[in-house]
Amino acid sequence: MPNNEWGITVEKIVNDDCSRRDFLKATAGVAGGLATMTTYNSILAAGSGMPTSELALLLAGYDYDRLAALGNGKVKIEGCDIKFTNEKIGDMNTNMFSGPQTYDISEIGLHPFMLAFANDDFRDYTLLPIFPLRLFRHKSVFIRNDRGIKKPQDLRGRRIATPGYSSTSLTWIRGIFQDEYGLSPEDVEWVVSVKDSSAGLSGGASDQENVLPKNLTVIKGSAGKDESDLLVSGEVDALFHAIEPRAYTEGHPKVSRLFSDSRAVEQAYYAKTGIFPIMHAVAIRKTILKQNPWLVEAVFNAYSKAKELTYTKMPKKGLGWDSLPWYGQEFESTKALMGDNFYSYGMTKANRKTLETFFHYSYKQGLSSRELTVEELFVPESLELLET
Repeated sequence: MPNNEWGITVEKIVNDDCSRRDFLKATAGVAGGLATMTTYNSILAAGSGMPTSELALLLAGYDYDRLAALGNGKVKIEGCDIKFTNEKIGDMNTNMFSGPQTYDISEIGLHPFMLAFANDDFRDYTLLPIFPLRLFRHKSVFIRNDRGIKKPQDLRGRRIATPGYSSTSLTWIRGIFQDEYGLSPEDVEWVVSVKDSSAGLSGGASDQENVLPKNLTVIKGSAGKDESDLLVSGEVDALFHAIEPRAYTEGHPKVSRLFSDSRAVEQAYYAKTGIFPIMHAVAIRKTILKQNPWLVEAVFNAYSKAKELTYTKMPKKGLGWDSLPWYGQEFESTKALMGDNFYSYGMTKANRKTLETFFHYSYKQGLSSRELTVEELFVPESLELLET
């Protein structure tokens, strides 16, 4: 049987009862510790038909189309037996930061993780450059359309409601509005609602989403009213909200988006900045990673493969398998603007810029105690991983 690249024959590993420990010693220096366990399992399976010993892991996330293949088992994390749980982001945040830490791998809100790391010395998990949720945020600004608000600058001196001041989405919106329109957080009177009309979708806010800056006066909204009620009653002039508020979805005549064609505004923003805002990342338990460093690459590859399968289905959907009549045109126009891998993972130049922009927003807005870096938040070995 031929030798592999380390000069060790598969025949020897399979037939000479070479121990798992001996194999790892023999390969660790060349493989860098990332993929040796996976390679060992593959050799056993191919060479002898013996069952491999898989690492049992609990994984949590939303069942997006780009994660569906992980959830239904079509894509596996090599060397692992995965149990996937569909969870809401608020519940996943709380589980990790103040709960039982049920999951070995979990989708997590980017800003809550940043604040826990910088302000609370949270070190139980670390991040991989996998971004399950990215969204442009110009669409997330709602106004009373009877208050003369036509453009972002008209919000100066107004009262703006939010259901969670330091959430990822709200921090993005404030940063974008300051950079693009000159509207700083200090130019606005902020009202934090005591309830959230979208809590059933998000799972509610974690403690990290209610951090308030020391240099601003932020007041609580009226008792018993959610952010939608505050806008409808006229107690506030506008609302920054990650999810469409109840008043908007129900078609209240005095509630509308600030940007009537938010799609065009968001496309122009991307064309100008190259930033596709990151909302969520993937966190992995540090104790698991220390014992199994090969998981860095295995997890990254699995998430990437699941997303790739979604990409391959999109042209078919455009031919009529999706109910949206212009799905195909939307898919093609998105690729034309943002490239074929428009939902990219890995620490590409564009993703690094996006993250560093957000790190700056958090610190400048008085939320993070210091300006964080990519190198301290993400697993060092993961920074070299790129999708093919």
